[in-house]
Amino acid sequence: MSIGNSPEDDRTFPADDREAIGRALQQARIAAGLTVEEVSASTRVRIPIVHAIEEDDYSRCGGDVYARGHIRTLARAVGLDPAPLVEQFDAEHGGRPAPTPAAPLFEAERIRPEPRRPNWTAAMVAAIVAVVGFVGFTMFDENDAPKGTTAADGGPAPAPEQATSAAKPKPVKPVAPKPTESAIAAVPQDKVTVKLSATDGKSWISAKAHDGKILFDGLLMEGESKTFQDDERVDLVLGNAGAIELYVNGKKVADTFESGQVERLTYTKGDPQAG
Repeated sequence: MSIGNSPEDDRTFPADDREAIGRALQQARIAAGLTVEEVSASTRVRIPIVHAIEEDDYSRCGGDVYARGHIRTLARAVGLDPAPLVEQFDAEHGGRPAPTPAAPLFEAERIRPEPRRPNWTAAMVAAIVAVVGFVGFTMFDENDAPKGTTAADGGPAPAPEQATSAAKPKPVKPVAPKPTESAIAAVPQDKVTVKLSATDGKSWISAKAHDGKILFDGLLMEGESKTFQDDERVDLVLGNAGAIELYVNGKKVADTFESGQVERLTYTKGDPQAG
């Protein structure tokens, strides 16, 4: 009698080679050149929570709902698609709870509706309106005489006077012209002027002068604009470059930035040139 391996010993199991959520967020942050402090400032997620999530510790988040929200916020800040990370979190933590149907709570009210009471106030108002309408119709019928009737002295009734001139049309106010590119271009020629507008979502931005002075470091919400000036150079970091409309020295910069893309740019005086 020979002893050999059973068929079950040759089975192979697929390994889950997906990268941990926290490590994926950490590597994306490092690749974007952002520190934990910068990510915390742009997302308003506290620094200890950012560190904990990058170590796959969600005990500081206050529950799965807040953990999902933090994962989405941090992913967008470092240029990642949040949907796969949230899906992976749900798979590792039991998924989302099923919503409770609300229809049975109101079933009894639909089966036995409360009978309506007669609205006597509406009935009285309708009756008063009918009486007033009847009286008005009677008075109008008595006073409505045909054209050409005679006056009390037997003469023809005077015809109503006609207007001798047509009413003058009201003057139309001129519409103020919209600002053109020339108005935008009216910027100082001896300085570097950079204008950022968030037109397609929000973006974390950082702007520095040539001497390293921070001009702005924070989140630019959709619909907001910021303008920066320096004597020599302006350095920019755009956390979500695809959401930004950029004007440099009065001229719009035609870019091909994508949503979620992190860009580091440098502009000087004259025609805009990205560094």
